[in-house]
Amino acid sequence: MKWLILVALFGLSLAQHNPHMKHGRTSIVHLFEWKWADIAAECERYLAPNGFGGVQISVPSEHIVLGDPVWRAWYQRYQPVSYNLCSRSGNEAQLRDMVTRCNNVGVNIYVDVVFNHMCGSGGGEGTHSSCGSWFSATREDFPAVPYSSWDFNDSKCKTASGEIENYGDANQVRNCRLVGLLDLALEKDYVRSKAADYLNKLVDIGVAGFRVDTAKHMWPGDMQNVFGRLRNLNTKWFPSGSKPFIYQEVIDLGGEAISPESTPTWDESLSSNTVPKWEI
Repeated sequence: MKWLILVALFGLSLAQHNPHMKHGRTSIVHLFEWKWADIAAECERYLAPNGFGGVQISVPSEHIVLGDPVWRAWYQRYQPVSYNLCSRSGNEAQLRDMVTRCNNVGVNIYVDVVFNHMCGSGGGEGTHSSCGSWFSATREDFPAVPYSSWDFNDSKCKTASGEIENYGDANQVRNCRLVGLLDLALEKDYVRSKAADYLNKLVDIGVAGFRVDTAKHMWPGDMQNVFGRLRNLNTKWFPSGSKPFIYQEVIDLGGEAISPESTPTWDESLSSNTVPKWEI
């Protein structure tokens, strides 16, 4: 695992020339599942004084709540029900405060984002979400976005189950449900606009970039369209004209139709950035 991370970081250094780190800093720490208030304090008391350049934070969007109060699986964070900035790490005000405090001491924030899918098809119906928004996984109805059944890929998936059944088939990997997660139809302009609005809100708050979850399950042209809509970074902390730093999750176990090597980079005509292709 250490070797994989080192190789991934080396790849990032080749594929992306500017993560916008301050004062010559080069290291990002992943504070998985930390609360926003705790990350803010960590930036001030440890990360900045010890030369860290950034923090990758967990998914900040509103997510389903799974199980009883004792059992809160980490993967519920990867099952959005809206793009409201209210997760189990904290609310929007706490997120904004964390981004401001970390930026003020020279530590960038990179956000783990999910826009390939919403929650699982078995997620039920109700207000069992981190912000209390009502949703229906059964009816594919997410009014807090809003998304309806028209915004999902059900008609494009050609498998009997609606699930990915063959990872050697790129169409299945990108059009069908990953472990039951409701797959969004990102070829639709409306869905692309909602994803871009979510990312742009984070850009305006002051984040430096994004780790894109489940990138291999989205068509490159759809991702490129979303990335092409992103605004420049907040000039309170970044130079004018700076673009968000983007890196993608591509899990490659070998012998699959989609690999890091086959994942195209972001068209540089859209910005000064290219898209790294390694999972980290």
